[in-house]
Amino acid sequence: MKHSLLILFIMTVTNIHAQEWIDKTLYPFESHYLQLESGNLHYIDEGEGEILLFVHGTPTWSFLYRDFIKELSKSYRCIAVDNLGFGLSKKPTDFVGTPQNHAENLSDFIEALKLKDITLIVHDFGGPIGLSAALDHPERINKIVLFNSWLWATEDDPMAQQINGLLNSPEGEQYYLEHNYSVQVLLKEAFIDPSKLTQHIHNHYIGPFPDPSSREALLNIGKGFVGASDWYESKWQQLDRLAKKDWLILWGNKDPFLNPGYLKKWKSKLPNATVVELETGHFVQEEKTKEAILAIEKMLN
Repeated sequence: MKHSLLILFIMTVTNIHAQEWIDKTLYPFESHYLQLESGNLHYIDEGEGEILLFVHGTPTWSFLYRDFIKELSKSYRCIAVDNLGFGLSKKPTDFVGTPQNHAENLSDFIEALKLKDITLIVHDFGGPIGLSAALDHPERINKIVLFNSWLWATEDDPMAQQINGLLNSPEGEQYYLEHNYSVQVLLKEAFIDPSKLTQHIHNHYIGPFPDPSSREALLNIGKGFVGASDWYESKWQQLDRLAKKDWLILWGNKDPFLNPGYLKKWKSKLPNATVVELETGHFVQEEKTKEAILAIEKMLN
């Protein structure tokens, strides 16, 4: 579908529209919205200069990158999206929310804002979402920072099979929709140092999903871990188009979900990438914030 049909308008709103559960000392950013055909996409846009585009996975949102944006926006233009159904973006009932859907939205976002010379920063499902958009616009991408993620067929991975079995069962759907299992349980399990996930921080991940209907986005993207396996593999086969970019891989090597084989596969595909392994879990941004920011600054400089 043509870009001109998808992009309807761009709207900026002030902080008075932010939800009451947001601590503005933690997340002191002005909200912006881009209206796509599939829904109203929230993003933040701070600072000036070379563009850093942050893409989150599940069950997170742009809040995950708050400290990165506070620091890096002193020298760069930091843009962080909330995938549709996540964070402060709208939760349209007719948006399926597969990884493919989110990738299409991000590609349209890049076109709508006419972004170029981008350093793309991705994590978790944000990996395939962001890298797919980058493959749509390789000429707009300068550098890529990759946190724990994947971009290849997942259907034979035991952990992926286990999660897929849960999500496609009646019990799993109930856990996700009625009990907010993704945020209340899986998010916690991904931390190696529980002290890094204080209740106050955790509340900012719980906040976007107050009721079962708001959690459909979590269930749908989760089903895409295996459900989009063939699509991941098709993008993996195209990744050589981005291989000559500058890559920085920031990897939490105690990730309970993505085993060491994931990093090994990235290293094999991208032998020239700079790799920084950190003794932490899946959410490097929360547990090793300073170290990750310093590594990105070193890459950019």
